Amino acid sequence: MEPVHATAAVRTRVTIPLRFGDGYETTAEAVTFKGLADGEEHLALVLGRPAPGDAPLVRLHSECLTGDVFGSARCDCGPQLREAVERISERGGVLLYLRQEGRGIGLYNKLDAYALQDDGLDTYEANTALGLPEDGRDYTAAAQMLEALGVGPFELLTNNPDKARQLRDLGADVTATVPTGVFATDSNVRYLSAKVRHTGHTIALAA
Repeated sequence: MEPVHATAAVRTRVTIPLRFGDGYETTAEAVTFKGLADGEEHLALVLGRPAPGDAPLVRLHSECLTGDVFGSARCDCGPQLREAVERISERGGVLLYLRQEGRGIGLYNKLDAYALQDDGLDTYEANTALGLPEDGRDYTAAAQMLEALGVGPFELLTNNPDKARQLRDLGADVTATVPTGVFATDSNVRYLSAKVRHTGHTIALAA
């Protein structure tokens, strides 16, 4: 399928050694872009190298300052990022780090939504109560990034069916989806349950 978006191009490539809090280390090639549809500073991390004949593994990870940086237990974003880097490094592929805080609503709005969740709303109901979309993310820039990197058929590491659906509609060759781990805690199980109910995430939560 031909892409249904404008073409973007690689801007810079630079090698970055990565080290996580649990001691895991790997090396990534960080790639920046020009010409992305939304004008944001999204980043690709190219990790490992697929074996001949194997499809690369790709993860679209939306930025989560609270989870990725501060280790917030209200979501599963930090553990998903850590898992994705290791799995992609072993398999070979790309992690796209997308500047889409709070499913596209921004950091301040996300924290406003947290306050409403403390009053009893779930994560999607809180967004709606603020007059915001349940999920405002658009993956056009992600499709552009993959095209600019020359990524052909790939498997997508995700529990979110909307990511695969949008990418395929944009012309990306998603051959299969691979589920992430389940990182449920007492602090985030209500959040994960809402993702299953509202948007059909394939998260196998304990009964």
